[in-house]
Amino acid sequence: MIKKVLLTIVLGGSMAAMAACGGDAEEKTNEEAAPQEETAAADEATGEQPEMPEPDLKDIPDVVAEVNGEVIDKKEFESAYTGQFQQMAMQAQMSGQEVDQAQLKEQIAESLVAQELLVQETEKQKIKVTDEQTDDSLKELAEQNGLASSEEFLAALEEQGLSEEEVRKQVQTQVKVDQLVAQETGEIKPTEEELKKVYEQAQAQQKEAGSEELPAFEEVKPQLEEQVKMQKESEAVQGLIAKLRESADVKINL
Repeated sequence: MIKKVLLTIVLGGSMAAMAACGGDAEEKTNEEAAPQEETAAADEATGEQPEMPEPDLKDIPDVVAEVNGEVIDKKEFESAYTGQFQQMAMQAQMSGQEVDQAQLKEQIAESLVAQELLVQETEKQKIKVTDEQTDDSLKELAEQNGLASSEEFLAALEEQGLSEEEVRKQVQTQVKVDQLVAQETGEIKPTEEELKKVYEQAQAQQKEAGSEELPAFEEVKPQLEEQVKMQKESEAVQGLIAKLRESADVKINL
């Protein structure tokens, strides 16, 4: 569960772009889309839901990848893949499209490699984490999961087979990566011009989609600032990963 948070940093929104997992879903012709629409209409009429697909975990090697001598094993890959597949499958079920599992496997493997590169860089730079920082992160994760305290959060994870020691170790790793990312990005302060550009783009998209107009710029400015900060942070992280990858010894066995 904690590792998924770290994986999200690495993915940097790339999975969102794969919502259909085909990459070219928008290029389908009306003739190709029609049977899917008819099937969806039939399912709706009968009250039946399409069957949820299962993740294809056949032929996953024991060692999925090696990063500078560190192993990403089958268990770690399957955990990350299954969690992401379930999200993608739900989106695909609603759209009537199929998940491209081969493409998704490649994405997850690359993301785990990138994750390992970031973790190794925190060790190389000897980034330290205090108990107080770990406790604060646990409280934050508890709140994000709708729990009243870090104790409840730890108890919930223990029911899933994760010991407190393991959870704290993963949280410490997350905090180290956060510090590494902060070092890379510095303080991000979006300009008024950048925010207005994003606002105008969003307005144009709303108009093209025939949706309601956005609230006034000043009203949504805080959300726009957060969006731009996240985008710049993601770009910085991807740049750091690319730089680390250049000098790394990486082997993917899928």
